Amino acid sequence: MTEKKTFLTPEGHRKLVEELEYLTTVRRAEIAKIIHEAKMDGDVSENAGYDEARRQQAFLEGRIMTLQAMLENVEIIQANGNHDMVDLGSRVTVVEDGFDPETYAIVGSAEADPTSGRISNASPLGKALMAHKVGDRVSFSTPNGTIEVKITAIE
Repeated sequence: MTEKKTFLTPEGHRKLVEELEYLTTVRRAEIAKIIHEAKMDGDVSENAGYDEARRQQAFLEGRIMTLQAMLENVEIIQANGNHDMVDLGSRVTVVEDGFDPETYAIVGSAEADPTSGRISNASPLGKALMAHKVGDRVSFSTPNGTIEVKITAIE
C-alpha cells in the first residue's frame, strides 16, 4: 500500500524532526520514570497515577508512530520562484467583496494553522486556489454557503 505524501516546508520538516527527537529521547524517559515510580507505590490495579502514566505513554507512542510515518513519506515544499500560479508553498492574497484582503500560505495539512494564515492545500479554500492565477475568481463551499474570492497577489 502506498503511503500518503506529507508535504512540508523546510521549517515544518525541522519542527517535526525536533518534536520526534524530543518525544523519543526526553518525554519517553520522563513517562517511563513516572510509571516506574507508580509501580514502586505498590498495587497498580487501583493506582490512578499509574493509570494516567500509562495513558500518557499510549498517547506518546501513538504520536511517535504518526511522526515517523509522516517523516518517512515527506516531500519538502520548495519555493520555486514561480508566482504565476498558486502552488504548494505560495503565499496568496485574496479578497472577498466587501472585506479586507487576506494573505495565506499554502502548506500541506501537517503544517496547516489557519489562525496563523497557513492553510492546507486540501482545505476547501486551498483546493479552490490551487493552479489559479492573479485576477482569477474562485469559489469554495463553507458550512454557511459558497464564498467567492478574487486572487490579487501570489508570492
